[in-house]
Parts: sequence; C-alpha cells; structure tokens
Amino acid sequence: MTAPEPSARLADLMRDEWGRLLALLVARFRRLDLAEDGLAEAFEAAARTWPRDGAPANGAAWLLTAARRRVLDRLRSEQVLARAMPLLEVEADLAARARRVMADAGEPLTDERLRLVLLCAHPRLSREAASALSLRLVLGVPTADVARLFLQSTPTMAARLTRARKKLAGERFALPPGAELADRLAVAADVAYLAFTAGYAPATGDAVVRAELAGEAVRLVRVLRDVRPPDGDLDRATELDALLALVLLQHSRRDARVRDGAPVLLPDQDRTAWHQDEIGEALDLLAPLASAPPAPYLLQALVAAEHAIAPTAAATAWDRVLARYDELLALTDTPVVRLNRAVAVAEVAGPRAGLDALSGVALRGHRLPSLRAELLRRAGDLDGARHAYDAAVALCDNAAERDHLRRRRAELA
Repeated sequence: MTAPEPSARLADLMRDEWGRLLALLVARFRRLDLAEDGLAEAFEAAARTWPRDGAPANGAAWLLTAARRRVLDRLRSEQVLARAMPLLEVEADLAARARRVMADAGEPLTDERLRLVLLCAHPRLSREAASALSLRLVLGVPTADVARLFLQSTPTMAARLTRARKKLAGERFALPPGAELADRLAVAADVAYLAFTAGYAPATGDAVVRAELAGEAVRLVRVLRDVRPPDGDLDRATELDALLALVLLQHSRRDARVRDGAPVLLPDQDRTAWHQDEIGEALDLLAPLASAPPAPYLLQALVAAEHAIAPTAAATAWDRVLARYDELLALTDTPVVRLNRAVAVAEVAGPRAGLDALSGVALRGHRLPSLRAELLRRAGDLDGARHAYDAAVALCDNAAERDHLRRRRAELA
C-alpha cells in the first residue's frame, strides 16, 4: 500500500492526535497557553519540512518532541523555568490519582484527553465556556463550528475561547476529588454530546457527516461512564447511560445518511445500512431506564429509539415521539427542542400544524428556514417554500447541505 502524502499524514495527525499531544504537554509544563502555542508551532514546522524531507516514521513523537522544545525555549526566554518545574505533575502521580477514583480495580484512567476535558470543565468557567474550550482543544473542532453550535459569530466565539484559556492559567492538571469530579463529569458529558453534534451534523465544510469526530465523541462518552464514581449521583449515572444510548443510536445511521456525497434524510435512508450492533447496545442500555425520571438525554434517546425500532419510516410511532418532545419541552424550552418538536407535530397533525408550532422560534443558521421550506412544500405553498429555501441556502455554510437545499428548491419547478 502506498504511504500517504506528508500533507495527508499531517492532517490525520491533527485530527487524531491533537488532543492527546496537547494534554501531554499541559501535564508536563503546566501552561495551557504555551502548550497550545508550542504544538501549533510544531505542526507548522512539520508542514514546512515534511514535504521536503519526508514524514517521519512516528509522526506523533516528532510533533511532541518539536512542541516540547518550543515550550522550553519560551519558558527560558520568560525566565520562569526554575519556578515552573516544582509545579509539574508527573505521570506516575496522575495514574495513582486515577486509580483512586475508578469504579473498580480494573484498568486505570490513562486517557490524557479526559484529563484535559476535566481541566476545561473547571468551576471557574461557565458550562458553555467549558464545552466550547474542550471542543476546540480536546477534539480540534474548528472555532467556526464551535460558534455555530453555540449560535454565536466566529469572532465572538474566538474571543470567548481566549478568555476561557486565560481563566485556566496556572490551574493544576489533575483529577479532582469525588464530588467535584462528579460535577465535572456532568459538564464533560455535555462536552461529549456537543462534540458528537459537530461530527454528526457539521455546520461548515463539505461533509454530510464527520464519522471520525462523531466516533471519537462516542468513545469519550464511554470513558466518562467508565470513570464515574461508583457511589455518585444516580440520576447523573442514568444520564450517562442515556447519553451513550443516544449517541450510539444516532451514530448507527452514519453510513445511510450519505449517498454520492449528498445527505439522505431519515425517511429515505436504507435501514439495512444501519449498524444493528450499536442499536442493540443502545436499546439494552435504555431497557433498565424505562421507569427512570424524565431527563434531557434520556428523552432524546427514547425519541431516537422510536426511529430505530420502526421497520420503516411510515411505521414510526410519531404520537410517542411527540409525547417525548412535550416532556422535553417542559424540562428545557430551547429553540432546538421546539424545532424538533415541530417535525413531530407535522407528522401527527399535518404540515400546517407543524408551521404553527414553529411560530415564535428564533434560531441562527439554516435549519429553521429549511424545515419551514419543507413544511410549506408539503402544505402546497410553493412560493413560500421557494423563499424559505432561498433563505436557508443563504444561511447554510455546509456545502453538501447547501447543494441539497438547492436541489429541493429546483424540484419545485
């Protein structure tokens, strides 16, 4: 097999290794700002030299060595190396701390990216800032996509990320004790789901789905479940089980969501292409939760399960889906929940009822006008649908979805 080009190899390392390398540097040098800058400079150096000299056999080790040298140079130039070294947290101590918070005597927590997520989930930061910073640092989600997830402009999000980094300056890169660990795991769960969303429905670029990013987020949820305290809050444990079920159910459809580079909507998907092993695991997770109190991730997972168990799109129990969204709306009244509920309303009571359910909903991006366009189309208002499609196209930054919207509009003619 032909070795990948250096540029492609570097792109793969950026996607797969950024979070781990950054976490190792933060553990070593205790400076998030220097670690991030040093790693970025190492990638820049690789982009200059690898095409000329060839990619090294162990690209991750090359990048880590280069980044360490740059951080050490910066520390020496700041004349703070002597003061920084006593603060270093060695890996042996980190592993010992990890073993003390494991639910059993099994494998110790050694995932450096999880430590970085927990650092980003520090109480100094708001939950939104912690989630945004973790997405950017741990999984390398572009700032523009993070901004879309939080319904903000890219410059605003860039400024917020900078402020969040500054708030973490000097914080210890270690696992927090029991109660604080449970709180941070809850924030980390939100982070994982936001990361999954960035992969499952990318706001920018030309991909319908970023399966690698979504898969990494699924893995992060598994790690969070593995390290949750055995005597922790039962409701939080239930939500982690529900969150894993939710992402597994959604991720199971990844191969059916794309055809010839174009998105395939849920009713048109080939259900034989869904990953039945992941669906089965998710349903097993949900079975013991049937009598659990309503909670956001649980209700969303139950909605996804209704789609998973239906043999065809037409057989979906939309009345049960709508009932779940009504429960979810009572718990968390957000524009996204109202948007998704309007879909269920339209299936139960018709497109006009769905349009009425969208009344008063304000949401950045193209998803609101694109849903309005589809409902207007079904209601027979073709002129209104054209205008809504035009609005959606103008607001859509994902090339594949934008092409899909244009095709849908063209079909109206």
